[in-house]
Amino acid sequence: MDMHTVVVGTSGTTAADVIAVARGNARVELSQEALDVLARAREIVDALAAKPEPVYGVSTGFGALATRHIGQEMRAQLQRNIVRSHAAGMGPRVEREVVRALMFLRLKTVASGHTGVRPHVARTMADILNAGITPVVHEYGSLGCSGDLAPLSHCALTLMGEGDAEGPDGTVRPAGELLAAYGITPVELREKEGLALLNGTDGMLGMLVMALADLETLYKSADITAALTLEALLGTDKVLRPELHAIRPHPGQAAAAANMLAVLKGSGLVGHFQADEAPRVQDAYSVRCAPQVAGAGRDTLAHARLVAERELAAAVDNPVVLPDGRVESNGNFHGAPVAYVLDFLAIAAADLGSIAERRTDRLLDKNRSHGLPAFLADDAGVDSGLMIAQYTQAALVSELKRLAVPASADSIPSSAMQEDHVSMGWSAARKLRTAVGNLNRVIAVELYAATRAVELRDTLTPAPASQAAIDALRAAGVQGPGPDRFLAPDLDAADAFVREGKLVEAVERVTGPLA
Repeated sequence: MDMHTVVVGTSGTTAADVIAVARGNARVELSQEALDVLARAREIVDALAAKPEPVYGVSTGFGALATRHIGQEMRAQLQRNIVRSHAAGMGPRVEREVVRALMFLRLKTVASGHTGVRPHVARTMADILNAGITPVVHEYGSLGCSGDLAPLSHCALTLMGEGDAEGPDGTVRPAGELLAAYGITPVELREKEGLALLNGTDGMLGMLVMALADLETLYKSADITAALTLEALLGTDKVLRPELHAIRPHPGQAAAAANMLAVLKGSGLVGHFQADEAPRVQDAYSVRCAPQVAGAGRDTLAHARLVAERELAAAVDNPVVLPDGRVESNGNFHGAPVAYVLDFLAIAAADLGSIAERRTDRLLDKNRSHGLPAFLADDAGVDSGLMIAQYTQAALVSELKRLAVPASADSIPSSAMQEDHVSMGWSAARKLRTAVGNLNRVIAVELYAATRAVELRDTLTPAPASQAAIDALRAAGVQGPGPDRFLAPDLDAADAFVREGKLVEAVERVTGPLA
């Protein structure tokens, strides 16, 4: 079941570790350094808890109720109550990989020693991850400020042996039963621990990390499908030459152009204009400007990756335990840095999908496809070809545009106006996940159309990399040109082919690694 072991220390974690735990079920272990730091920080919290002066999160209520001092006899109840009351999510269940990423990232912050949580609590968090127990977390409940409160609360509820969770077999059962089945004793929370388990950007960060990984593959895939479309339209690859991109030195643009040029190397289709057409001096924008659009998206990915790396190195909690013994309130739980890039990526995804759809439409229109049959049909009129595949693609692009409306531009006050400005980062992350899935489908439709179109140019020889993509797609069960057939299974198979990285893999066997 486990791919490898991820060791959680005191200095943050990596995107690769998040993905290994969330998607690969990697085993989690706490370093001895982390356990030592946890113990030292807990001594500080225990000392403060023994004093008569109120300390937020240790001996007070929470949020707008922070003015009430809580006596020692009520503090265990206080910590239980914050988890129970904040586990107020509603709506559909959140995906298993998202919940595992969220749990792992909260453990990462706990292990930093800035939260004041006991080593025993951290060990139990790791045990739950390693057992494959996944708390039931719901779609709605986070405003992306004071952390992803409701989602994290549902995870903390499982730690307490309450609520529902999913076992490794996919069955949802009472969390207490699942913990008992794996020999895990529920945690009885003490001062500050309930608050420390809820107060982080872990959900939105986990979704950002996974979206970045998926988009990296999708941008390479889009460079490949753009190159295939250029070939099918008998376009020119002269616009991809590096000297043209060096004079506008955006790194993403240069990388996208280089990828397309690598795919097209050795093509017998590029630059072949039809004899009955006037010579084309320039290709349409959707073909000629493909590197500029994909490049801008790549540069957006680079910025988002930088934000993610900073957040992965952070310890997000309020209050925090500092090495000199102070416990200080702060606003580091505000999700704005993460929320902005989540929204920015949704905009980039929408634009990449938009230009891919325009290329697909050009392949299907006999007035603009330079000699291809209408809708790439076998017998146009009797056959409709890929007419409705483009409808589906257009519907997906329209949805991408709606998903590009930023969530982070919104804020709605909460907690009796104590929490009067929030990031909506969780919402930005949720819509980005939908956008990434839609973009994958859009690229799959372009791949389906472009490979068919290249094959219909049967008197000319495609580039070796293009042929490798076509061969791999056909080997995956996606059929080529021919009479009309039930199209949905082919499109689903093309979608899986792109999502699983098989398109990039097939092409890179010819080109070497793409940028």
